[in-house]
Amino acid sequence: MGQHFYYTGEFAQKAAVSVRTLRYYDKVGLLSPSLYTGAGYRLYTDEDLLSLQHILALKFLGLSLEEIKVCLQTEPKQLQETLAMQKAMMKEKRTQLDAIIQAIDEAEKLLQTNRGDWESIVNVIQVIQMEQNKDWVNKYLSAEQQKKMEEISQKSYSEADRQKLAEWGKGWSEEDQQKANEQWAAVWAETKRLVAEGKDPVGPEAQTLAKQQCDLVGQFTRGDAGIATGLSSWWKNYDKLPTEEKPVLIPLSKEESDFLKQAVAIYQQM
Repeated sequence: MGQHFYYTGEFAQKAAVSVRTLRYYDKVGLLSPSLYTGAGYRLYTDEDLLSLQHILALKFLGLSLEEIKVCLQTEPKQLQETLAMQKAMMKEKRTQLDAIIQAIDEAEKLLQTNRGDWESIVNVIQVIQMEQNKDWVNKYLSAEQQKKMEEISQKSYSEADRQKLAEWGKGWSEEDQQKANEQWAAVWAETKRLVAEGKDPVGPEAQTLAKQQCDLVGQFTRGDAGIATGLSSWWKNYDKLPTEEKPVLIPLSKEESDFLKQAVAIYQQM
């Protein structure tokens, strides 16, 4: 049986998504049609449908589009680690919701027995605020991961620089972290693409990628020489650890990591 092709509208209906969604996924490089007609119409296949189902499944699990893009290009072990982290985040959120629901239940009981009014409502608000203000880092890193990162930090930065980083961190929000995660995910996804396509580290695409990474690092170091030196030491200490002891795993193979390092080294010499 030959390959079956679907126009965008047919494919959207078969996949139960909107045409607008398909066009957006194509625009961001997440799912492109297999072919185009001579008139420029998109044509999708059953293989594209399978890819779309993978995307929708990961999206349902709460991953961002950039995270999904990386997941689709990683090995099963790395995908498993990403899903494990996502599950931990969802469990933390469930714990917070359970605490809020319990507070609401208590407030309802007090109001039903006329033993409280605004005081019980205030208690609900306080519980919700307390849960929202919990250290959001716990949603992304386990206690063991945080401990290991702290150990690497102590080996890498001077005490003065550690205090400086702590001060800078006071203004760092969960939204900032989510944005940074998406930016780094984009760097890794592009690295994988360039290596898969056999691009040259000195080429224009690789150098654009290198600039993107250097800009992200610059946002962290803020041009501070001490922080930059400490960050370099941090990664050297990180690389010395066995894989099973690394607090976080970078979703790049050795070939991909070497390519990115080479591209950055060339960029910094220009």
